[in-house]
Amino acid sequence: MVTLALLVTLQAKPDKETELADMLKGALALAQAETQTVSWYALQMGENSFGVFDTFEAEEGRQAHLSGQIAAALMSHADELLAAPPKIEHVTILAAKA
Repeated sequence: MVTLALLVTLQAKPDKETELADMLKGALALAQAETQTVSWYALQMGENSFGVFDTFEAEEGRQAHLSGQIAAALMSHADELLAAPPKIEHVTILAAKA
């Protein structure tokens, strides 16, 4: 069972919700190209609250993702789109249904 994951929460600046949502949707192709990323989800949890949840078989994959193109793209637009720095949590999956 895959047990390593990242949970990233993002808060969009006022009037930047659509741009952040579009950026996250556009990152799907980058996530699909990451061979060590098992699953990747972009989420909208409220009007200006967003998130990313992704899973990995090994710590190397998690670290590769954190230093990859999606993270770089997000951080290059953080000042423009985000009301606060991203909250990045390393989480362990205890149980899952696939």
